[in-house]
Amino acid sequence: MSYKNVYDTDTFRWTDILLGIFFFLALVGLGLAIAVNFRPLYYACIDWFDIEANSGLPRDEIILNYDALIDYCCPFNFGELYFPTLKSSVSGLSHFAECKVLFNIFYVTGFISVIFVIVGFVSRIREREIRFLKVCSIVSIVIPMILVFVTIIDFDGLFVLFHKIAFNNDDWIFDARLDPVINILPEEFFMLCLVVIAGTVILGACVTMGIYLYKKRKKKLQGNMMPKPQNIIYQ
Repeated sequence: MSYKNVYDTDTFRWTDILLGIFFFLALVGLGLAIAVNFRPLYYACIDWFDIEANSGLPRDEIILNYDALIDYCCPFNFGELYFPTLKSSVSGLSHFAECKVLFNIFYVTGFISVIFVIVGFVSRIREREIRFLKVCSIVSIVIPMILVFVTIIDFDGLFVLFHKIAFNNDDWIFDARLDPVINILPEEFFMLCLVVIAGTVILGACVTMGIYLYKKRKKKLQGNMMPKPQNIIYQ
């Protein structure tokens, strides 16, 4: 019979990288939910990006049609898309239907990732490990930093590349004469949404790193105040 009394809060596991990926996906889902569903953000963009002047529509009408689009994209909405005051083409409606599917994929992926993150975090905490927090933070912050860097250099290129990867047709290329809704969805708004998503991920990663550093410092202070426990092995 053997018994070990080992206290190690800095054990690294390769599964922590997997946990970090789930943590990143959970933050992406949260960031997307904020960017899409926090409507005051878009309402502010109406003034920031002169959407009234560029679209030729009054503010109330812009909000009315934008709200109709967001209501349609909600995962709990199973109705058809209808713009109250704007006409739309078959290809335009088809594109928004694909967007709704894509949003749902992100939402479901984010929800499943949250479950894995909760289980993983609870498991590691019970094992009195903290390095997983550092790994999750690093994994989560690398990808959005790259995206922010690429966005600053060439957002147009990134925007086109995303659409070519995400959609297998050209329905995303709107003709404002057939789908005037595109006039109330300027490219700057999509860039802002990307910044919100990246910012959510970076904030989550920074908070996690802060918790890791706090826990590590606390452990170090406790170690200086009392003798470190020795490994005890009975054969």
